[in-house]
This record gives sequence, structure tokens and C-alpha cells, in this order.
Amino acid sequence: MRDVTRGVSPPGRRTFLKQTGALGAAAAVCAPLSACSVGPASTIDPGSGAGGANRTLTAVIGYGNDGSWDPTQTASAFSTAANNHIYEGLLDTDPISRRPYPALATRLPADPDATTWRFTLRAGATFHDGEPVTADDVVFVFDRILDPKTQTLAKGFFASWLEDVRRIDARTVELVLKFPFPEGLSRLTLAKIMPRHVFGRPGGWDDAIRGKAIGSGPYRQTAHHPKSHTTFEAYAAYNGPRRPAFKKMNWLTIVDAAPRVARISGAGAGAQISDNIPYANIGQLQSSGLTVGGGAGMNNLFLMFNTRHRPFDDVRVRQALHYAIDTEKIVEVALKGHGKPSTSFLDEANPAYRRARTVYDHDPDRAKALLKEAGVSGLEIDLLAVNVSWIVDCLPTVKSSWDAIGVRTTLSPQETTAVFTKLDQKQDYQVVAAASNPNQFGLDPDLILRYNYGPDNLWMGYTRWATDPVARQLFKDMDRATQEPDPERKKTMIQEYVDVVAEQAVLYPVVHNELMTAWNGSLLAGIRAQPYPGINVLQAKWA
Repeated sequence: MRDVTRGVSPPGRRTFLKQTGALGAAAAVCAPLSACSVGPASTIDPGSGAGGANRTLTAVIGYGNDGSWDPTQTASAFSTAANNHIYEGLLDTDPISRRPYPALATRLPADPDATTWRFTLRAGATFHDGEPVTADDVVFVFDRILDPKTQTLAKGFFASWLEDVRRIDARTVELVLKFPFPEGLSRLTLAKIMPRHVFGRPGGWDDAIRGKAIGSGPYRQTAHHPKSHTTFEAYAAYNGPRRPAFKKMNWLTIVDAAPRVARISGAGAGAQISDNIPYANIGQLQSSGLTVGGGAGMNNLFLMFNTRHRPFDDVRVRQALHYAIDTEKIVEVALKGHGKPSTSFLDEANPAYRRARTVYDHDPDRAKALLKEAGVSGLEIDLLAVNVSWIVDCLPTVKSSWDAIGVRTTLSPQETTAVFTKLDQKQDYQVVAAASNPNQFGLDPDLILRYNYGPDNLWMGYTRWATDPVARQLFKDMDRATQEPDPERKKTMIQEYVDVVAEQAVLYPVVHNELMTAWNGSLLAGIRAQPYPGINVLQAKWA
């Protein structure tokens, strides 16, 4: 048995880099790929001059491409979206419904409730270097994920229910489960199958972190230029279920809102699709003939407290700061109506949603009373925040709300890499405001909660809360819910421990918002706006 609750040391700098994809790797990635460019993304648009069916699809992604590209580790929006086009799992999931379908495997298991699942690999499947995909490659990836000595992000999605993965023959593998867990089928997309002969070499996983990507999917990576763009082309030998419709793709990374909007709008628009569209620009883009679609889901602004920094070890102080925030004003002013105040850790569209017992409606009087009860006065907060554009728009309301209850607040928005470098280096902090969206991994609430509240994961290390007695009981309750076979009982158990998460407010959403995608509908067909960062064009084509 591999015990996911086994104690591990807090993540170091390398682990953080691998796990979140938050740190840059511009200098090191050039060697295994083509030569790196150094110009800004706005000046680089290779291949866009071609016309007709051979034209290059140019996309703008509002997140950095310089994080980790290791599929077992990354939470980077850019690389996660890109990896969904480069790699395959045994099963993959539809980007909207999240229903699983056979990818490298030839079919779904006949009995999802069985404790062994046997999969046969697709005949003729090859990696982008021409080598065949084998059972050994599948075992190679799952061995890394389940290795008790290796702390990966993917481990939190698998180790609680998956015992082992075995090679039966060159094209057959068997997954052995600890107990029936049908939800695991949709999670298999998170175990992207990687070539052992490439990434099993010394330094192979470091190459993956820095941007080397060789999969069996419909698109192969042709160049990677951190902080600028990444290019792809259709893999001619791909014989899987979702054939590539674009001969070439160029994904630009443009984090700042204004140049991102400029790149997709106006007479000189060089891109056909962009995610992370600012709410203030929706009307402008629609009036220019673009289609703008939204997806509401788990995307949220959250507050994370350092529970080792007094007075944030006191739950009353954490609650007070949540009650103080005028969330309706955030929705109205910053989100232009494209969001809702959080009424649970889960968003309202999640099938397991239930309004939490503790809901932080705007109540400054209650906030003041809680601070007084905790014996706290004259509190000053330096709010460390990521500089994601919509988060920055929300921060002034947070500050004015806290100032109004006598908490003197200083806003410190910084690049995401800078914020998480400080956290990884275990520098002291008080409160962090950042964006999160576990929906990029899936919709099942067990997965979502384990992403943020797994006992050994990154976030619990940052909050310094994992050893708290309430936390330890929470982790036990999570394990019991995971193993519960009855779906309705499991749902109730999850809702009960979500109430604990709400009450404790250690890492908790302030608002859930809608993510917007814009595209040229006269050129592109089959685009579906997704409620999490990035794009998926596996079912899109030229109009």
C-alpha cells in the first residue's frame, strides 16, 4: 500500500518549480528544442502568413509559458492546456463535460466499479519521435506518480485509490485499485503517457520541467520560447480519436490585458482566439465581430493565511477578514457582473455544491466583533497578491473593506513567480490573494479538495496548517469520503467536510468568477469556451 498521508518534508525550491510551474526556465529550455527567440511576443508570429487550410492558428494565452511542462507536476495554465494537445492518457476527458473517452486505450472498462481495470493500447500509436507507445511507458509514468519517495502534484490525484499499475504484455496494462473508485476513470487523463526512452534518461524529468514535450497526441511541439511563444504542428502519424485540424499552431503568452486584447482585435489582429478576456473589453470585441463566450466554474480569488503568523492562527481573525469584504462590490465593479460571492469552497455549478454552514456575507459589524473577541486591535496587513489582471482589479475593494473595520492594509501585487518564490523559500507572510481553478484537473469534488487540502501538498505547506488537530481530522474525513461506495452518502460526507473548510477559512475563495474567451467565428468553428484557463482546440477547425 502506498500511503498518501505519509509525512514528507516541506517542498523545496525544485519541488515547487516542478509542482506549480510558477518559475521561469528561459535559459535552460533551448538546448533540447529549436533555437530560442528573445524578442517580445508581440513581434513574433511565425507562419501566420500562410493562407487557406495551411494557415497557422495563432492563439493568445493570458498566462506565462515559462512554468513547468512536466505533466505529472505542473499546474501552469499554459502548459497544462498545451499538454492536452501534445500528450494522451489511457483515457482523456471532454474539456467541457469532462466525460472520459478512450485515448491511448482502445475502450473504457466494462465495469467502472471493478477493482482492476485492464487496458489495451491503440495499435500503431507512436510518440512524436516515431517510437511505439508500449506498456512499459505507461508503467513508467504511473511508477513516478505512485512512488512514495517522489512528491508530484499528480500523486494527490491517484495515491489515495490506486494501488499499482502492471504490465501484462507489450500493449496491455492492468490498474489495481485499493477499492472501487469509478471517479478514477476521468482522472486517468491527468496521467499523460510519456516516453520512457526520453524522460527515463538521467536529467529527463528536468528537461520536461524546462519545456521538452514529446507525446503521442495530435500535435507535436516544434519550438518553445519562454516568456514569448510556443509552436506546434500536426503530427502526421497520429491515429487516435481526435485528429488535428490545424497544420500549425502558434500560442503567444501575453499576460498584460491591453496587448492581449489588441492582438485579437482591430484591422491588424494577428490572432484568431484568446482566453482571459477582460470584462471591460467584451462589448468592444463583440462589436468588432468577434464571438465572446464565458464559462462559470471553480475559478476564484482566494485568500490564504499564514497560520504560524499571529494573529492569523486564530480562526476568528480569518473569519473577520472574510466577513469584512464587500464581495457584492467586487462582483459589480471589478468583475462587471461576471461572478458571484462564494457561498462554499465549491462553485454553485458543481454537482456536490451545497451552501456552506458558514457563509461570509458582507458584515463589517460582525467582523469588528470577531476581532474584538480575539483581542486584536491596530492590525496592519501587507496583502501579498499575484498580478493577474482581474485579481488586481479586485484588490482595491479588499483594501477599502479592511480599512473600514480598522485594519490598515497595504496592497503588494507582484508577478506570480515572485509571490510563489517567496512562499517556496518559506519567507514570512501574512495573507496572500491569488487565483485558483482546480477545474483544469476535473470536476469531482474529492479531486478539487485534495488539490488544495491534501495533507502533504503544496498549499498546506504554505499555510503551515497541516499539523493542526482540525486539519488532521479533516484529512481523515476526506479519506473516508473517498472510500465511501454509495454516491449519495459520499456527496453528503464531502459536503460535511467542506463545511469545516469554510469555517476554518485557511485557504478559501472570496468570489467565483466567469472566464471569457474570444475568437473569430468567421474563421474558426467548433470552439467552446471553457470555465478554466487556457484553450482546447481538439474539436475545432477552420470555418
